Amino acid sequence: MKILLINPKFPESFWSFKWAIDTVLPNDIRAVNPPLGLATLAALSPEDWEIEIIDENIESIPLKPDADIIGICGMGVQFNRQKELLTFYKNKAYFVVAGGSFASLCPEQYEGTADTVIAGEAEYIWKEFCKDFENGRQKSLYQETGEVSLEDSPVPRFDLLKVDKYRAVSLQFSRGCPFRCEFCDIIVMFGRKPRIKSLEQVGKELDALRGLNLNVNRVFYVDDNLIGNKPAAKRLLKYLREYQEEHNYKFNFGTEASLNLAQDEELLTLFREANFNWVFIGIESPDEDSLKETLKFQNIREDILTSVRRIYSYGIEVLAGFIIGFDNDTTETFDKQYRFIMESGIQSAMIGLLIALPKTPLYERLAKEGRVIHDANDSDNTKLGTNIIPKQMRYDEMVRGYRDLYFRLYDNHNIADRIKTKLRYLSSPPDGGTYPFREGLKILRSLIVHGILPGGFSRLFHFIRSIPFSSPRLFEKFITEWIVGLTMRDYIERHFIQEFHETNKLADSYFKLIEKGFQSYLRNGTLVVSLDQVKNSASNLSISMKGLLDRDFFIEATHHLEKVLQNTYSCVTLNIDEFHLPQIQYLNLLLKRLSRHGNRINIGVHEKLGDMIAIDSSVFNLVLVKSVSK
Repeated sequence: MKILLINPKFPESFWSFKWAIDTVLPNDIRAVNPPLGLATLAALSPEDWEIEIIDENIESIPLKPDADIIGICGMGVQFNRQKELLTFYKNKAYFVVAGGSFASLCPEQYEGTADTVIAGEAEYIWKEFCKDFENGRQKSLYQETGEVSLEDSPVPRFDLLKVDKYRAVSLQFSRGCPFRCEFCDIIVMFGRKPRIKSLEQVGKELDALRGLNLNVNRVFYVDDNLIGNKPAAKRLLKYLREYQEEHNYKFNFGTEASLNLAQDEELLTLFREANFNWVFIGIESPDEDSLKETLKFQNIREDILTSVRRIYSYGIEVLAGFIIGFDNDTTETFDKQYRFIMESGIQSAMIGLLIALPKTPLYERLAKEGRVIHDANDSDNTKLGTNIIPKQMRYDEMVRGYRDLYFRLYDNHNIADRIKTKLRYLSSPPDGGTYPFREGLKILRSLIVHGILPGGFSRLFHFIRSIPFSSPRLFEKFITEWIVGLTMRDYIERHFIQEFHETNKLADSYFKLIEKGFQSYLRNGTLVVSLDQVKNSASNLSISMKGLLDRDFFIEATHHLEKVLQNTYSCVTLNIDEFHLPQIQYLNLLLKRLSRHGNRINIGVHEKLGDMIAIDSSVFNLVLVKSVSK
């Protein structure tokens, strides 16, 4: 059997760190983390099966793969792309399997789209599916209803991942969380009793990473709460400390944990000794009443600011999640969040609007109250919209306040102030730098050239005043903080836009120039152009190629489209319905010039041209339809 496993492209969000990856980090880094679930699934498959893993976030999908089964995973934010891929391959007569966290939570959403749905943890049901498929009696749904022992989870097939293309490699020690946060779907899928792997398994996974000989040294333990079972977590950390000592501190770790980490000094000491450089914590709100409302009692055991600073004192960086939209929240909440984030020095402040995820206690409560907005954004909390109706402010007040909060936090002055605040409390990191000296210099140069200097005198001034002259060991942390701050700023500048009137007027003027410049192509029918404008949204410039277009066209098109993409928020759609092979070099040059705007460019290629034109779907949004236009 030949099986292709695909991780669909994520829509861009804060978590993508696009600006940092595209502009500052080494050129071979394409994404933050690899698909650990698919690597685990590959290890669960029969040994004689041929397996390939494609992550669309770093490489293009094959349109005509040699495969008996195509398995496509997906989180909620990937659902649209996952469904598009499932439909595309199923229409081409491949046997398609849907899996991942969203399929586990809502398997009914895949009816008619996938031949088989894998819902729930895969350790047992995937093996059952493989056996059934080999015998020709596969079912449409395999749903895990029992308890999976993580000791039955194999070492993931890291060898099938292009791990050198990622910022960090993902591992997992436990599943489940003991807490009852109302908005969270983790306890719905994995339960409240954390289950763990053995220390022997942990060692084998780390050995497998070392065996790749690819200088993998950054590891993210993706557990939703690594300290959900504290005694087990302490055993793990002691083991990792010994492993690190034995292997010359090969790895720098990061993970997710609950805030009660700060009240356990033994845990903090072990985190440092095991070389954990950072931890992501769901702080959610500095307002105690909001935390009580959502049942996040673990965050009110002591003053949150005191907890964060204590974690800093062990040299451990804090990344944090925050939420706007609890019933207790009012328009005053934005100032409360702002003051806390500034006082805590948290740069990676992942603030999101509260979303009622399907099948969570929050969804059930708000649905009964008639406060769920159906057909609204119910998966991505980094957008200017959500599916809930707030209780103590208007919906538009909540969205506007959320947007303004982000722009306020990420101006140059406040980025620098948070860095100075954090470095005042942050002890030296557990183990020096994570980059070789030369590579670190390249990153610093790229940050200054592409991030600091374009911000003018103001940004340069705040950059210089935040340099930790008295603590040189914190210099790399200082650089990282500026990279994070500018990455977040870049995202909100491009995505948190509501005033489209002027930019759409500019797009309209570019469209008229294109119409005027391409009159000969428009008259003979080899080109069709249009501009779609929707109120309070970015316009879309559509260009359909329907015949022979010469070199001059591609030169002019590159010039015009670069201006549209650089000076407006518009998207561009290229429909390639007819094409002639001699044009391919000009098309490739055009795409190369536009590639840095690839997330705003949709490309559809008529299926009859599939063998002639290869579009990199990891760079551009490849539209998978049989016929682009009529």
